[in-house]
Amino acid sequence: MSVEHLIGCHDCGCLYHREPLNSCERARCTRCRHELYRWHAGGPLRRADSLVALTLGALLVYLLAQSFPIVTLELGGMATGATLLQAVGVLWNAGMQVVAAMVLLCAVVFPGLELGALLYVAIGLRRGRRVPGFHLVLRVVQGARHWAMTEVLMIGILITVIKMTSLARVVPHPGLFAFGVLTILCALVMRYEPKALWELADRLAPRPPQGAGAVAVAHAPDTLLTCRACGLVNGYPWQRSKDGACHCRRCGAALHRRIPNSIGWTWVMLAAATLLYVPANLLPVMYSRMIGGGTEGDTIMSGVVLFWNTGSPGLAIIIFVASVVVPVSKLVALAWLNATAQLRSRAAPLARTRAYRVVEFVGRWSMLDIFVVALTVALVRFDALATITAGPGAIAFGCVVILTMVASHQFDPRLIWDPIESNGERHV
Repeated sequence: MSVEHLIGCHDCGCLYHREPLNSCERARCTRCRHELYRWHAGGPLRRADSLVALTLGALLVYLLAQSFPIVTLELGGMATGATLLQAVGVLWNAGMQVVAAMVLLCAVVFPGLELGALLYVAIGLRRGRRVPGFHLVLRVVQGARHWAMTEVLMIGILITVIKMTSLARVVPHPGLFAFGVLTILCALVMRYEPKALWELADRLAPRPPQGAGAVAVAHAPDTLLTCRACGLVNGYPWQRSKDGACHCRRCGAALHRRIPNSIGWTWVMLAAATLLYVPANLLPVMYSRMIGGGTEGDTIMSGVVLFWNTGSPGLAIIIFVASVVVPVSKLVALAWLNATAQLRSRAAPLARTRAYRVVEFVGRWSMLDIFVVALTVALVRFDALATITAGPGAIAFGCVVILTMVASHQFDPRLIWDPIESNGERHV
């Protein structure tokens, strides 16, 4: 059996022969229950058509969302509003360049980069060919998707709007509705994973075979390396660059049996995030100045208490979970996963793998508080009447979120399964 018919599990490294699926079926790893691939309706061209339509629609709505104000606040005969880019500009001019950069990248740059790159690739697939830079562009999509947070931003917008109703009259604008539609379209676009697009390209525009060295080696784990980028199982002899490093025959990404220095780098990121989490909770994330009063600093917990006492327990719970429960749980869970992997524990590998998936899924939601701060600062600019500015706690908290996301991305879940079987791989 050629390696062309093998597929590797992302979470445990187990290798399988690829089998055809019936309608609505999904193939899962029998060891860790990770989804390997799924059945898709229609042929390759129909899938390419759907991707072009969805991505083009999402990109157009994205441009509308970035161009129009989200809401306008009216207070004492004054009105203030802002687009998302204007909110970034307000933060930047107020000396909060770190927070401004986080919002710009996660809410503007990465979502736009993902949609633009996907549309570029999809148009080529619709024509039955690989566009120039196909592999690099799909790898860019993978990276951008990890950091694009449109759905988190939408929840942040809703929380900010509800919060502002107690301060001023809130008038919705097209940007608010555009972001709502964009969130739905992005959720649909997310169904098209880059790995599935590589396989779709192989059907529409087949590549040359890997060669004789890639045949009849399916039962020798040491001669197989699964690409973490495109999912291709590479057989020996591996393709090497001038410096001797191994690279995927399909997408050109570097090949490693395990992520290099995974445990060490994960510990470094966790240590830095833990140290920053203390000032993130003790220092104010916002400063509020109201007419007839002084300047007050609001920490994360004081914001939770404020929502609770003003009759919005639901919002208080959402912010508490996203800003306190999720970061702490993620730090504890990653430390547990990294420690057990370092000690080569054989206990409950499936439970640990599932915990890793939960950590990966919920980690991005901690950015909710940063988006709320950014939008609040941009909207509440009534000069002498009321002004809100960002505090140093927002910088520390934003860095905690980024560091924990990097730590979870750096951790290799296949290390959980390495003590269970030799090299962490088996063949079914």
